[in-house]
Amino acid sequence: MALAFDEFGRPFIILREQDQKTRLRGIDAQKANIAAGKAVARILRSSLGPKGMDKMLQGPDGDVTISSFSHLFDLISSFRIIVSILSVNGSIDLLLSASLVTERQLDRGIHPIRIAEGYEMASRVAVEHLERISQKFEFDVNNYEPLVQTCMTTLSSKIVNRCKRSLAEIAVKAVLAVADLERRDVNLDLIKVEGKVGGNLEDTELIYGILVDKDMSHPQMPKQIEDAHIAILTCPFEPPKPKTKHKVDIDTVEKFETLRKQEQQYFDEMVQKCKDVGATLVICQWGFDDEANHLLMHRNLPAVRWVGGVELELIAIATGGRIVPRFQELTPEKLGKAGMVREKSFGTTKERMLYIEHCANSKAVTIFIRGGSNKMMIEETKRSIHDALCVARNLIRNKSIVYGGGAAEIACSLAVDAAADKYPGVEQYAIRAFAEALDSVPMALAENSGLQPIETLSAVKSQQLKENIPFYGIDCNDVGTNDMREQNVFETLIGKQQQILLATQVVKMILKIDDVISNSEY
Repeated sequence: MALAFDEFGRPFIILREQDQKTRLRGIDAQKANIAAGKAVARILRSSLGPKGMDKMLQGPDGDVTISSFSHLFDLISSFRIIVSILSVNGSIDLLLSASLVTERQLDRGIHPIRIAEGYEMASRVAVEHLERISQKFEFDVNNYEPLVQTCMTTLSSKIVNRCKRSLAEIAVKAVLAVADLERRDVNLDLIKVEGKVGGNLEDTELIYGILVDKDMSHPQMPKQIEDAHIAILTCPFEPPKPKTKHKVDIDTVEKFETLRKQEQQYFDEMVQKCKDVGATLVICQWGFDDEANHLLMHRNLPAVRWVGGVELELIAIATGGRIVPRFQELTPEKLGKAGMVREKSFGTTKERMLYIEHCANSKAVTIFIRGGSNKMMIEETKRSIHDALCVARNLIRNKSIVYGGGAAEIACSLAVDAAADKYPGVEQYAIRAFAEALDSVPMALAENSGLQPIETLSAVKSQQLKENIPFYGIDCNDVGTNDMREQNVFETLIGKQQQILLATQVVKMILKIDDVISNSEY
């Protein structure tokens, strides 16, 4: 596509292979985007709630992925505009967005900008109402049960829900280990999530340190090092190479012996340099040949090679060490310190991993996931753990919660509907449509739980209105009560507000698109 101008300076668009393109303008373009959003929402609607369904996708290389709603955005290649924005928070955003972008208001002749303004007004009312109905709860490092309960709510709809208590505790402990409670900040980059096929899901553990999927470079090196002083290197254990093209002619045994001794001297100096500064373990980003490996073993200096850059950074943060690019710069002050470094074997395959524990800076932790006979279960558990970590982080940032089970959406729907009467313009139509769209979340929850959706929603809505209590939601698990306080089902206020705001922004973006050029086959 190129932009050109005619002799009067008016712009026009030149399309390559124009006969293979289709172009939609005006209300047809908006309706096409609405249809795309609704198509994705229909796919994911049945995944909402603790009894929601999972989806199975097969990739072009034959890999099969089974996952719940929020992670399928990474896997769906169609509808890229909607998917790329909504992948932050998950299916509730998409469900709201698809319910908001109804064609009825466009068919009534209301201008898309006026509809978008009405949605903006309604979203402000909903966000303010969430603030009013939210509740605060106190927790600290010694009493983190409220955090665990919230993470359990998040894990209830996942494949891993049978172990939701233990996984929630692991997620909370990991977040608290790296959190700065005074500044109310959590750096999730300090939490590394690793997985290894085999064992049971119950074997998942939290390591206060770093887990590296490597082993000692020589099988005869020590498998356990206490009070380790770690040299973290990005320079290889090998002789320096000329930067220009070179050629070495060796035509006698003496010359070969001289070359071999020179190489051995280089290795000797490198190993001795590490020993002189007090290092008891070398972790290197690059590899080293058998001669260097043999020398390291004989000099009683354990080493690990081919460690990735991200792992090196985490090890440096955890151990308080510095990454050293040249042997000449290695000093005792740049060594990292760890109370224990050990190599551990798993299962009958004897796969080995390296545990770096009791580090000088305990602000880096690793969640090590086991379970399943294939990587699919491990990957889904990783995604579920990440959701729980995000929830715990949001609660540390803001200690406010709202109750789940659709209770917050129903309360906001009632508040937005009541506020619509205060706006005399055509925006009132959009505000009422926003209130109606909020009901789509509890409706989907009831439908996925095998309940009568309209009847269940009407009963809960009237109960909230009659008793003026915003904590009544959908009883998805047939506990016998609609009071979400008794069921301990709640969500973070930040997360719920972001869902509403993000859904509103996506709909505004869709409504402002009035020209779509696409390949005709699509």
